[in-house]
Amino acid sequence: MNESHFPAPPATAAPALRRMFVRDMVLDAHIGVHAHEFGRTQRVRINLDLAVREEAGPQGALMSRPGVGRDDLARVVDYERIVIGARAAVAAGHVQLVETLAERLAELCLEDSRVAHVRVRVEKLDVFPDMQSVGVEIERRNS
Repeated sequence: MNESHFPAPPATAAPALRRMFVRDMVLDAHIGVHAHEFGRTQRVRINLDLAVREEAGPQGALMSRPGVGRDDLARVVDYERIVIGARAAVAAGHVQLVETLAERLAELCLEDSRVAHVRVRVEKLDVFPDMQSVGVEIERRNS
């Protein structure tokens, strides 16, 4: 089929998005505000959900069709970079609040201008014996 039969989307059309995610990353973190939380690690579970703008081709057209493009790592957000950055953020030192860690992770994800929106969930595991986790979920957007 000739791709010229697929007109370019109008300039006002919303960009096509792809979802990239990191699920259930469990790390040992120095985190907490209470005296018993200093000097030891606690398990945290991190989930990241990124809405990534599709790559634009010539004259703003999507590469052939949404979701079909060059098979090249440079055209997508590299989840390995996100994972390595998240591990480094957790290892950087003591953080008092899960909210602070979540904000740092959101900033990491939004460094790539192709990321339109990110949802970050950080959960402290093993805090209370009668529940799986406590934590926070935030959403941030790139301008």
